[in-house]
Amino acid sequence: MRQSAPFLVLLGLLLALPSAAGAPRKHPPYVHEIRDEATFSLYAHPVESEEIGKFLIDVKTNRVYFFDVNLYRLHQDFVIRAILRRPMSEDERTAYFRNYREDKPSYILGYITHHRTAKQWTFSYWESDKIRAADVRRTQQRLKETFFIQDLAFRPDSTRQEALLAELTDIPTVTSDSLYKKSDYRAFNTGKATGRLRIVPEGTPYESLLFEPEDIVVLQESYPDLPPVAGVLSTRFSTPLSHVNLRARAWGIPNATLKDAVTRYAALDGQLVQLDVRGATHILRPATEREAATWKRARESARKVQVPAANLKVRDLRPLQKMRVRDARLFGTKAANLGEILYRRGQEVSVPEGFGIPFVFYQEHLKRHGLDTALAALLAEPRFQEEAAWRREQLEAFRARIAAAPIDEALLDQVEAHVRERLGGAGVFVRSSTNAEDLKGFNGAGLYDTVPNVVGREALGAAIKQVWASLWNFHAMEERRRFGIPPASVFSAVLVQAGVNATSAGVLVTKNLYDLSDNHTFTINAKRGLGLSVVSGTTVPEQVLYDIRYPGARVMSRSEDATMLVFDAQGGIKEVPTGAEEPVLSEVRARELSLVAAKLVKVFPGSGPLDIEWVLEGNKVWIVQARPFIDAPH
Repeated sequence: MRQSAPFLVLLGLLLALPSAAGAPRKHPPYVHEIRDEATFSLYAHPVESEEIGKFLIDVKTNRVYFFDVNLYRLHQDFVIRAILRRPMSEDERTAYFRNYREDKPSYILGYITHHRTAKQWTFSYWESDKIRAADVRRTQQRLKETFFIQDLAFRPDSTRQEALLAELTDIPTVTSDSLYKKSDYRAFNTGKATGRLRIVPEGTPYESLLFEPEDIVVLQESYPDLPPVAGVLSTRFSTPLSHVNLRARAWGIPNATLKDAVTRYAALDGQLVQLDVRGATHILRPATEREAATWKRARESARKVQVPAANLKVRDLRPLQKMRVRDARLFGTKAANLGEILYRRGQEVSVPEGFGIPFVFYQEHLKRHGLDTALAALLAEPRFQEEAAWRREQLEAFRARIAAAPIDEALLDQVEAHVRERLGGAGVFVRSSTNAEDLKGFNGAGLYDTVPNVVGREALGAAIKQVWASLWNFHAMEERRRFGIPPASVFSAVLVQAGVNATSAGVLVTKNLYDLSDNHTFTINAKRGLGLSVVSGTTVPEQVLYDIRYPGARVMSRSEDATMLVFDAQGGIKEVPTGAEEPVLSEVRARELSLVAAKLVKVFPGSGPLDIEWVLEGNKVWIVQARPFIDAPH
């Protein structure tokens, strides 16, 4: 039974506050009414861009208590110290937790939140509170009588509570999804940087993005990735798990969404500026050359990453079931991690059948066609090191040479046989598995290519070469340069897996990205279909926070995509209407995903939080990738 829990996004920060019991006080520990914002601020606590307060309604007397959250960390603390004024007995404790069921024996326990960036006030309950519509109305009426905001809106925090909205058309309501998208500012990674402001024109295609590492960029489009920069402001909302936001987190650079960034800072375009992103606000001001030089020196001394040395002697195509994490030197980290999952948790966790093509075949492909010497000459060219535009142009040409060169027919015979005999001959995913991804300190998310639903011998050969060539994607090269990874040290293996025609897919991080003090809640992003755009950040996916200690799902945003990606019977993928209005993730599905993720944490105990890619086939959970989640360097 639950004894304490954060009830709102970021509320765990509140639980970490020291008790103020011994501090001098100028206001009583609780009041029965709040008539202005200044009084609310006395009893609430700011958490990033929100201000959070608590209330309790005695169901027998109908009396409302607004209590100081800086003094009483939990509703239970307030009941013990202010109402009972003695410790609870075990029977009283059991009775207290019945207040989260449909029938409330003693109290209605709730929260008031001032969403400052969305300019709205709401009241809400713990996400697993089974409150009924009648008690929501009762709450709204009592708050209307005792609180200074008259249009206080009910905000459901779970799918169960969202279902009440159909019954509550007579009171103000709002969803977390609408609040999330209404906000004009959200910090994704706090920090400070100095560089030259670059406002990217609206409509600029992804392929033409070209920045210097010292640029602070303002983006007006949602892009699947970025080369290394010093800071990011975006005018479009995404989620903490988009590739751009993950990249900014790994680089340790300031990153936020600010809807009016272009109009607000148009006069500073092209100038040296300092960007300071904070939880609730930000500062962007002109900077000096000296400040820029100081920041650049500090950044260049940042952490470097060492990749596993590739073993080029092993030639067998190996099934995932026979791989272990140590085989990253042969088959890349992605494949090796999946093999480790099957070895340790294969009876409990489902991974699509697959096999690895080791590094040696990539190396032999280059040597057979003289591409190894061409690559060495290219890397030795001074212009390659000094000019990003020329570097991008040359890498594109080199990738084309890899793709055009004939693949070894003997290798293709083996691959075709494995697909037919081990994977049933149906469409497969041909995926990168390099020695420069999924590492602690460098996850490489989105840097290399995956080719979905590959059907037939010719398509298999083309897909393998595309994956090999993607080792030299421009953004991959720039990212590795940022972390000091020598070009000669990187190699590409290939992971071939049975295709799962997913009904939904997404990413789960075993960490609460909205409340860093909460160590028992997972962050889940989801989309219908194959979900290939979830991490690209081109649209806002469904976001759910699932508390594994005190089971309950909190809805952050809903996916509104009208279309989704599915398999094409002829090979590849196609876009079709979603044809569904219900949430992508029910609470049951969020729970199943989180339980599987908790098992994966035990597979990689030294990795810290995990970044997990998953797909659902109906209600079946498949794990397709697991790697360390890269947090901002400190």
